[in-house]
Amino acid sequence: MRSGKISLSALLGLLAALGAAPAHSGEAADYPDLPPLQAVTRAMAAYPQVQAARARVRMEQANERKLQAGSYEYSARLSEQQRTVRTDPQQHLNEWSIELDRPLRLPGKAVLDGRIGAQGVSQAELAYGDAMHEAGRTLLKLWFDWARADSQARQWETQVATLKQQSAIVDKRVKAGDAPRLEALMAQAAVAQAEASLQQANLQRQMAANDLTQRFPAIPLPARPTLSVPAPLQHDLPYWRDAILKDNHELRLAQGRVRHWQLVASRTQADRMPDPTVGLHYSSERGGEERVLGVSVSIPLPGAARAAGADSARAQAEEAVATEAALVSRLNADIANLYASADAAYGTWLKAREVASGMAQNAELMGRAYALGEANLTDLLTARRQANDAELAATLARLNAAEGHYRLQLDAHRLWPLDTDEGEAPHPGE
Repeated sequence: MRSGKISLSALLGLLAALGAAPAHSGEAADYPDLPPLQAVTRAMAAYPQVQAARARVRMEQANERKLQAGSYEYSARLSEQQRTVRTDPQQHLNEWSIELDRPLRLPGKAVLDGRIGAQGVSQAELAYGDAMHEAGRTLLKLWFDWARADSQARQWETQVATLKQQSAIVDKRVKAGDAPRLEALMAQAAVAQAEASLQQANLQRQMAANDLTQRFPAIPLPARPTLSVPAPLQHDLPYWRDAILKDNHELRLAQGRVRHWQLVASRTQADRMPDPTVGLHYSSERGGEERVLGVSVSIPLPGAARAAGADSARAQAEEAVATEAALVSRLNADIANLYASADAAYGTWLKAREVASGMAQNAELMGRAYALGEANLTDLLTARRQANDAELAATLARLNAAEGHYRLQLDAHRLWPLDTDEGEAPHPGE
């Protein structure tokens, strides 16, 4: 009969899996081992690349209005002249004329211009979402870079404290005549090596903190990172591939680029039929004795340049289609690699945790053996170094597993909000 009891580690793993599972409701939430959601949202909105993308949206909105209005403007011309009639006596007659003309955009071209303008706005909004996504990726990476550097520094702090305690024990044994002076020198050398490693780790921690806080000033750094219990991936590769490609900004931008050049190709093809220019003119001649009112229509004669422009746009559309196909292949490979890395990271953490536990027990037993005179100091120092390295590897593997899982959720738009409309996006300081 099976027992109804479950182990503490299994319970923690279950809770972590439930907590780290992507929310299907589409609502972002706070995670204990990540920055607060509100700070993340503000930090990404203030990111320079995101601000530039916001400006591009406004630029494309203005360009849309420009395309809808068109470059078809009225043109006015005023002229004055004097006519001399060789009569006796000679006559000088004042004459003047005024003209007003305007090119007329054919109806089909106006519709295409409107669609091109709207497509430009759509592309800019997608680029804004892509900039938010890239900001999220950068923030996630820098956050875990700092967490790894901080954990590494703390591990070396523990190692230095342990080796100092060991060195004090060795000094007492040397003074009591129970150990040679050489062991005291060995213990002091081990402390010095650990302190050098700690100094380097502190530098790495400071540099990682600088990278994070300088690029994302709105992100507060806690006193120490929270380390969550990693959870195995709950879905297979096809699930994550579909989830990531469903709202992939980069892919939608490539698809939009195809649509853009298709519209441009249609517009240049329509432009092979020139737009007419209609004018109205009025003139006063022979000193006002004659009044002339007329209408004019002029039509450019199309040349080879218009046909070449249409061919160029069609080629651009074909290039955009091929580029989209290449992008899909790359994205599929990237997603597969990301999934494999996240899945392997969890298995690596399980093994590293097991190794660290064994090394810690070995170091503890070696310490007891040294205290009883059954082991030499060299073996003890080696055991402690191996235990420290194993514990550090387990901690780093733990963080790698968490980062891999969060990266999958981020790319599937289930970690942080990445699809905020440009008009609703928070401005820095709001």
